[in-house]
Amino acid sequence: MNIYISGSMAYDRIMDFPGKFSDHILPDKIHILNVCFTVNGMIEKFGGTAGNIAYSLRLLNERPTILSAIGKDYNEYFKWLEKNDIPTNGIKIIENEFTAGAYITTDKADNQITGFNPGAMKYPSGYEFKEANPEKSIALLGPGNLQDMMEYAKAYKQKGIPYICDPGQSLTAWKPEDLREWIDGSYMLITNDYELELVMKMTGIDKNGLFGMTKTIITTLGEKGSVISTPKCDVQIPVAKISGILDPTGAGDAYRAGLLKGLVNNKNMETSAKMGAVASAYAIEKYGTQEHCFTYNEFAERYRSNFGDM
Repeated sequence: MNIYISGSMAYDRIMDFPGKFSDHILPDKIHILNVCFTVNGMIEKFGGTAGNIAYSLRLLNERPTILSAIGKDYNEYFKWLEKNDIPTNGIKIIENEFTAGAYITTDKADNQITGFNPGAMKYPSGYEFKEANPEKSIALLGPGNLQDMMEYAKAYKQKGIPYICDPGQSLTAWKPEDLREWIDGSYMLITNDYELELVMKMTGIDKNGLFGMTKTIITTLGEKGSVISTPKCDVQIPVAKISGILDPTGAGDAYRAGLLKGLVNNKNMETSAKMGAVASAYAIEKYGTQEHCFTYNEFAERYRSNFGDM
């Protein structure tokens, strides 16, 4: 099965500030804010929505095609992808830009200040689906370059490839009419609960109305699990048991990988969503979005221990 994953490729540069931001920000001087926070060091991790989803799919014995743009500092990321046997043929290298990067500083109170450089993500990846077989393909449109998100949706509709809309943090960049067109004709819309409210507000269409545009809506609810919604009913999906929360970042991307694995294996929607819950549990237990590791047999056993047979 061909799995196309479009979205961002990024380096996450994570820093810890040994104090509290609030001790160094004077409320009456915010209009002339000029503050330097000296951190304990920096850790670089591989990230981005497309990279994260593809990584977890590879753990699940799939070889997805990443559709994204990466910058001139691509070498280390490509080595990582090649080490994990993830194809790079769908990734476009932008030689005059750096790879998108998030610079995340966290203080002792778990407050965060993040700077984000879109870098190569400003450029469309422009993949051509010359040999795509719609009967053996599925796609996920994750948050990334907006032109890619729109153009790939048109290509999938034209070729009859089922696609999942996953707008995420891209929502603030959309025009309402473009967002409606993007969702219309999709196989599924997947968001968290806040994003779903934003989609409805931006499009002017309530949840029932969205079912005229997409077959299924999945809403992730963090520690409360997720909900599969169809015109007929809502089905609550619980979370999988975890040994402890170390870092929830990337759990949503892992969920999407597990969901896709179920769909390409012809599992029903409920089973597929539960597979997503198991995949996200692995991500939560590690610090970083591509640090978790498991075999498919281990994954299947963990599924059984939580939900019974797949």
